[in-house]
Amino acid sequence: MDDYLHLLHAQEMDSVTFDRLMKEYGQEVWNYAYFMTRDYHAADDISQEVFLRVYRNFSGFRGESSVRTWLLRITRNMSLNYRKTAFVRRVFLRSDMSTDKRNRSAEEDVLDQDVCNEIWKIILGLPAPFREVLLLEIQFHYSTKETADLIGVSEGTVKSRLSRARQKVTAALKKAQEKEGLQ
Repeated sequence: MDDYLHLLHAQEMDSVTFDRLMKEYGQEVWNYAYFMTRDYHAADDISQEVFLRVYRNFSGFRGESSVRTWLLRITRNMSLNYRKTAFVRRVFLRSDMSTDKRNRSAEEDVLDQDVCNEIWKIILGLPAPFREVLLLEIQFHYSTKETADLIGVSEGTVKSRLSRARQKVTAALKKAQEKEGLQ
């Protein structure tokens, strides 16, 4: 946050700071928009619009949170607006989770990718409140307090949603495993 404190007193955002913001947080903004909307094109549009708004209205940054949290809050609001007005299309899964660097067989890689895709498919199928808190914890490593501040609910609500989301994912995985066992 200290790297961007000069924004609190600046008359306009300079291009160097703007470029640095985009490089430092661009992928996180896009990822969050994608997981909120489940649409690649919407994530592209939303992430571009987030940075345009930040550039035009940087005075909205009051320094009450980190720049990262401020950007993700803008992304969240824009994503929620998109979801309210847009038809959610089919999701194609893509996993960026890394695997071990040791020598692995192609079969191991494919099986791991299948499991990873199945988990993300389950997560993306959760209702938005559960999906969102799980994403913030898994992908962005937000604490319960940071998540509560970002989405505007109490820490207890975040804990409850996380617990229920984990239960739903676990139940869906068990159901998928049982289904595989029957075939």
